[in-house]
Amino acid sequence: MLDHTDLRSLMDDMGTRARSAARVLATADSERKYAALISAAHAIEANEQAIMDANAEDLVFAEARGLSSAMIDRLILDPRRIRAIVDGLRNVAAQSDPVGRVLAEWDVPSGLHIQRVSTPLGVIGVIYESRPNVTADAGALCLQAGNAVILRGGSESLHSSAAIHACLAQGLREAGLPEDAIQIVPTRDRAMVSAMLGAVQHIDVIVPRGGKGLVGLVQAEARVPVFAHLEGICHVYADKDADIDKARQVVLNAKTRRTGVCGAAECLLIDWRFYTQHGPVLIEDLLRAGVEVRTEGELLNVLGTVKAAPEDFGREFLDMIIAAKLVDGVDEAIAHIQRYGSGHTESILTESDATAERFMTQLDSAILMRNASTQFADGGEFGMGAEIGIATGKLHARGPVGAEQLTSFKYLVTGDGTIRP
Repeated sequence: MLDHTDLRSLMDDMGTRARSAARVLATADSERKYAALISAAHAIEANEQAIMDANAEDLVFAEARGLSSAMIDRLILDPRRIRAIVDGLRNVAAQSDPVGRVLAEWDVPSGLHIQRVSTPLGVIGVIYESRPNVTADAGALCLQAGNAVILRGGSESLHSSAAIHACLAQGLREAGLPEDAIQIVPTRDRAMVSAMLGAVQHIDVIVPRGGKGLVGLVQAEARVPVFAHLEGICHVYADKDADIDKARQVVLNAKTRRTGVCGAAECLLIDWRFYTQHGPVLIEDLLRAGVEVRTEGELLNVLGTVKAAPEDFGREFLDMIIAAKLVDGVDEAIAHIQRYGSGHTESILTESDATAERFMTQLDSAILMRNASTQFADGGEFGMGAEIGIATGKLHARGPVGAEQLTSFKYLVTGDGTIRP
């Protein structure tokens, strides 16, 4: 383990090199960034077995630490997930370059012509847990947006992330771009997180991607601006006008497709009139799928449910557990979500346009859906190729953070000897 002096030195060295690389990337042409991402995708394909071998080492380490099944699931890499990483790199490469776009332009009476043009943010620090695929997603998106990035993966994914990072570095080399554009912290020492959070001279924005503990720490200690979501407490509301077949499909998928992702449903709200007409079918589907349903009141009469504790509403389980509650109409559902939600993703199941509009107007979560699974809360599914995270704040970036959200802008002002009277 490095001492604090060594960590400061490491942070200064990585930050200085990242800042230098960011200056190169800011003016790199689209073709060179495309070449780097495509070469990285080829390298990951060619090194699939080596990446899985590295992942096997991480799984042994994670199991020895007693990580939860949800965290283990996030960590696992198999051929299908590696293929998804490759596809994500190619999808990002195929997108339009977000840098240098004229966002708006106008003339003013003084004779000046003004343009607002997109620019890179500079150097981005990404701190994440478990998921080694974030190494590729974050590296690709930052590169596409002209930013250098310093990656600090979870200690449990050290070997997997390093293997993927090596492929990204190969892509940069082959495209003639500086390898320092994508760097990865080479130590498990958690003090390096604090070093990044205080590195205001080196890092322009921090993106944390992980559980409540990590994100809370980052938000509490960071001196660098943060794009963050605290938790993914996602709700599904079955309205009185919900289609029963659609509702059954969506509820089951929203909870069980992958329980360890931030878009997994954590609370099911059922309108009393839906329940009166259709009975406990949504609850029974979940129970048959092996989900523990924690509830109260009338729903406790459904065989197999368990009594919810007060804290179960507003809790991110990341497991085969869901809280459930009967509500009296859309307004009560909205009030519940406003009280317990985290501003991430909510879905309404209804055939009523008016009710759907009320739900989407009254709620202010980053993502609002109708008749769709909350598991679609994902940058790839939004056509962004990949995402660096889901931001639930209201400044700069919100929802899936793709390459476009990793840019800022500047004003270009042109005159003709114009002076101000």
